[in-house]
Amino acid sequence: MNLACPIPIEDYPVVTLAHGGGGRLMRQLVGKLFATAFDNEWLREQHDGAVLPGPDMPGALPVLTTDSFVVWPRWFPGGDIGELAVCGTVNDLAMCGAVPRHLTCSFVIEEGLAIEELWRVVQSMARTAAAAGVEIVTGDTKVVDRGKADGLFINTAGLGWVEPGREARPARIEPGDVILVSGDVGRHGIAVLGARGELGIETSVMSDCQPLNAQTRGLIEAGIDVHCLRDATRGGLASALVELCQTRGVDLSIDETLVPVHPEVAGASELLGLDPLYIANEGRFLAIVPREQADEALAILHRIAPDDGAAICGHVGPTSTRPRVHCMGFTGVERILDLLSGEQLPRIC
Repeated sequence: MNLACPIPIEDYPVVTLAHGGGGRLMRQLVGKLFATAFDNEWLREQHDGAVLPGPDMPGALPVLTTDSFVVWPRWFPGGDIGELAVCGTVNDLAMCGAVPRHLTCSFVIEEGLAIEELWRVVQSMARTAAAAGVEIVTGDTKVVDRGKADGLFINTAGLGWVEPGREARPARIEPGDVILVSGDVGRHGIAVLGARGELGIETSVMSDCQPLNAQTRGLIEAGIDVHCLRDATRGGLASALVELCQTRGVDLSIDETLVPVHPEVAGASELLGLDPLYIANEGRFLAIVPREQADEALAILHRIAPDDGAAICGHVGPTSTRPRVHCMGFTGVERILDLLSGEQLPRIC
């Protein structure tokens, strides 16, 4: 992969409004920077959209998602806004049980952003897309006045395919199912806070930002009847559980002592008065599977991502007209998890 920016940055070291004006500079930005990094047959068509091939899975159903990314700072330990943009959309498709295939990408760029930094972001996106097995096939670029976009915002949309009968969704959750978490929680939020200099303490915590489709496909292709998947992003593990219990109308129970938390995340959370269960993740998910397949599912996650520390952390209770998430704490006292009124950590994705 070419690591040198192909734009003549000695002439235009930063993005100008002219780069979004539809003329020569915009064509240069799109053609030499974005198209060079994301090169594929659909981008070479230079059309307004991409006419994509159908799935190679008979009877597969299309899955479409979209997301926007405004994280600050743009670079943080373990990731950056470009990597996050690809991972976030790939992971949304993966949580539906789908095979992610194609992404679109739109950039809102503030005048004055360094071309070299934009190139680094684009290269990061290209590397992450390649690692996830997806291609960025079309996109858009807008440039706004200084002070109007905080440097760079990115929107991505994703298209994937899921085989009939393999859809993972809340409606398939059943009483007696087991809840697995794919790894230790709270890394991303603490890493971003550390990069902002808002912790007031030193930490070496790295974000967990990563594409999760290898793990979810590993479960599905091994024959695990995955009832539901949910990535624990904004609002963390606790909010994901509450959303699922309210959507399906069942009680959920977890044991806090079984939820893995890195010691540095636990320490930083305690000092800052934060609950790790509510801190954002960008590379962790919940899998809800039949009880008889739980141990096999856990072994698969350990094999695919041995360093993440997947664990069984709870189970699905009975249906309820007032569904709740019950959490057994470290002291042996049960508490009810609920949605927070606002964000503990704004702009973490």
